[in-house]
Amino acid sequence: MNELGVRTITGILLIAAALIAAVQGGYVLAVLVAAVATLMFYEWTRIVRGWGAAWYISGFFYALLPALALLWIRERDTHGLLLLIWAFIVTWSTDIGAYFAGRRFGKRKLAPTISPGKTVEGLYGGIAAATLIGGAWVLGTGLGLPLLILAPILAVAAQAGDLFESRM
Repeated sequence: MNELGVRTITGILLIAAALIAAVQGGYVLAVLVAAVATLMFYEWTRIVRGWGAAWYISGFFYALLPALALLWIRERDTHGLLLLIWAFIVTWSTDIGAYFAGRRFGKRKLAPTISPGKTVEGLYGGIAAATLIGGAWVLGTGLGLPLLILAPILAVAAQAGDLFESRM
């Protein structure tokens, strides 16, 4: 099976697991989020081994804060599930849009010394995908219109996070 096929199957399985946990909420979501945060922290500790205690402590919060944010979003009010799915959609569509736009149109390297595969065109594709698909979700579900403005900002933040992790 080619790389795209493996990525697609893996992505579908992970998206299904995340959506099932999000819909269930409560302990199911909490356990999944805790497991992912634990894996994040484990990977962080492997990267920063020998760099000092401050790196371990910062990694703990790097894994903890997004985990708490996901749980808070889901449980905050009657729109929590819709808002959590919107956050997933923006993140996933950023990655997928960047991947396909970068593969199809990518010419200019975004940060060649940090992540040689990322392109400026991929960044734009990720922003466009997050804005369009996240915007469609916002309009279709009646979530607040400010999220239309927030989607491209979060898409840029997601790309910056990818570059940060690649730099590590």
